[in-house]
Amino acid sequence: MKKLVGLTGKTGAGKSTVSDYLKQKGAYIIDGDIVARKVLADNNALLNKLKEEFGEGVLNPDGALNRRALAKEAFSTPEKTEKLNSIMHPAINNFIFEEACKAFLDYDVVIVDAAAIIESGFAEKSDYLIVVHAPVEIRKERIIKRDGLSEADADVRINGQKNDDFYFSKADFIFNNYPPYNNEEQLSQLEKELFN
Repeated sequence: MKKLVGLTGKTGAGKSTVSDYLKQKGAYIIDGDIVARKVLADNNALLNKLKEEFGEGVLNPDGALNRRALAKEAFSTPEKTEKLNSIMHPAINNFIFEEACKAFLDYDVVIVDAAAIIESGFAEKSDYLIVVHAPVEIRKERIIKRDGLSEADADVRINGQKNDDFYFSKADFIFNNYPPYNNEEQLSQLEKELFN
């Protein structure tokens, strides 16, 4: 049976731990960040909308998106994050569904790895939702190291996201990606649920 699976979690939770494992087991992975870049590439209408909403600084002099400037602006308040989502989600979802349809010709399990799966409405259209979770201190440490952020920028990004209950209430599976939880046991359980 074909399964369209959403994989989400707050920034720094460690979604790649889960997506890398499921890819090894034969799932096709659609990376929401890569899709967002593709959707924005040469899409002047979308880029102009982002500029109108978040200011000239979100575009580089050559007209390309300045992702760091957009993140700093768009994640500064929940309202601005909502605005970003309302601009981006419809275009991203259309792209993802097209890619998933093609992938299902060769794969039984398609994983969509994206931060805003629930907010975009995509979770309701997927067969199964995995939420990756880690405490805020651990996530903050991870994103500072991963993205080279200052502590203040990391706080802005973290504070722009919904609370844990928002994610947990929609989840079919909560993957706790921090000690003392055992990743191997959780990954093995996920594999059984998705591939059997």
